Amino acid sequence: MLLRCLCSIFLCAAVALPLTLRPVKAQEAVDVALVLLADGSGSIDPDEFRMQREGYAEALMSPQVLSAIRSNARQKIGVLFVEWGAPESQEVVVDWTLIDGEPAARAVAARLRTHPKQTYGYNSISNAITFALERIAAAPMKGDRTVIDVSGDGPNIGGAPIETARRAALEQGITINALAVRVPGSSVALSLGMPLEDYYRDNVIGGPGAFVETADGRERFAEAIRNKLVLELAEAGRGRAILASHQLGPEQEEERAGR
Repeated sequence: MLLRCLCSIFLCAAVALPLTLRPVKAQEAVDVALVLLADGSGSIDPDEFRMQREGYAEALMSPQVLSAIRSNARQKIGVLFVEWGAPESQEVVVDWTLIDGEPAARAVAARLRTHPKQTYGYNSISNAITFALERIAAAPMKGDRTVIDVSGDGPNIGGAPIETARRAALEQGITINALAVRVPGSSVALSLGMPLEDYYRDNVIGGPGAFVETADGRERFAEAIRNKLVLELAEAGRGRAILASHQLGPEQEEERAGR
């Protein structure tokens, strides 16, 4: 009877394993240490919140992002997902976790879909970046490249000056990219009279290959974050090649495979 119970326990554990987050081992080397800083401020309504979480979940599990991870030497990345709001409001949704294939990506996606929103207040991108730098310094792994990925629907409002936080990251060789979320009713109008992507380009991003992606509305968000992740995870020009290869039709894919 005891043996039967133990077998049942081990069987349940084996079934649950694919949805278990995989913490990064101490000092483990990865291709990219990626911090995803997602806007959880007061300007994000419940629909936008679900859009962001689902968009990140879909992107991480997408064939394109998984191909980008496999295109690198170690074929694994470390991911930290943080939502931010007011200067004192940052919430770790997914702590440093290894993604080396579809099961690990699925586990992270499951966490994103179920963890409740806990951030509040308004738009301290600067303090979110500073928080990310602290978590990077304490990370249990070393990335060949380190990237902070900021997504938001408005400019920096409170906390430290954005230039101070940005400079601190760049001095450590960290790249900051940004996703400008342009959703009707968002705080884009607060971005100093310029398009939000221009504000991010001038004030937020920096480092080798830094860029801004724009998501125009809910339908575009998942695609925009997916494309952005591919471009920052794959080295050199591999990202654009991966995106192009996944845009081929079925007949073109068969022809490509037969060559």
